[in-house]
Amino acid sequence: MITSPHNEKLKQIRKLGSHRERERSGLFVVEGEDLVAVAKDARAEPQLVLVAGEDVEPELLAEVSTLGSGTRVIGVYRQRWTNPGGELSVYLDGVGDPGNVGAIIRAAHALCDGPVVLGPGCADPYSPKAVRASMGSVFARPPARAELDELSSMKLALQVGAEATVAQVGLEPPVVVCLGAERAGLPAAAIELTDASARIPMRPEGPDSLNVAMAATVALYELGRRMAGHG
Repeated sequence: MITSPHNEKLKQIRKLGSHRERERSGLFVVEGEDLVAVAKDARAEPQLVLVAGEDVEPELLAEVSTLGSGTRVIGVYRQRWTNPGGELSVYLDGVGDPGNVGAIIRAAHALCDGPVVLGPGCADPYSPKAVRASMGSVFARPPARAELDELSSMKLALQVGAEATVAQVGLEPPVVVCLGAERAGLPAAAIELTDASARIPMRPEGPDSLNVAMAATVALYELGRRMAGHG
């Protein structure tokens, strides 16, 4: 039973709160019984698992937790990365909020067969907030890293104000849906590399746009239905 805050295992968990340390070590932290269970289902071997009251004093585990209410279980795992591919996938450029990155990874896991490909300026998908927002989908559908010009799929830019809607645009798979930062959108240089642009139609009395994670989910659902012959 760990009873000292200076224990090396607790020190490692603290260090992994830093992006630089995650990059250096290739490791990341998972908090909560639900996410540790998802990791097990995905056959991810933990480097370390600490259970409050069994391996460590509960208050010490709570001190290294990023959750406001603490946690009962914390695990340390090795990051997984995959290659771009699939009939339908997502490319992100400049999406800096880790919650949005994690939510899009979860949506892609649910709605398409390809990964989320991270371009420049994106948040770390293995930060605590992103992992939690993905609800463990980083284990089942690991992200990829690439530049947009390295992708051979047909590229669809999701843009506010585009002439065609996602339901109207004509693209043959494989398709990668490209999204940019919430306010700025895709950079002009990235848009030049895409094959078509589309928007999500909004009610006239509604807002001008959706949160980037919500927009990605709607676009993937619509394109997935069309590819399956339902639209």
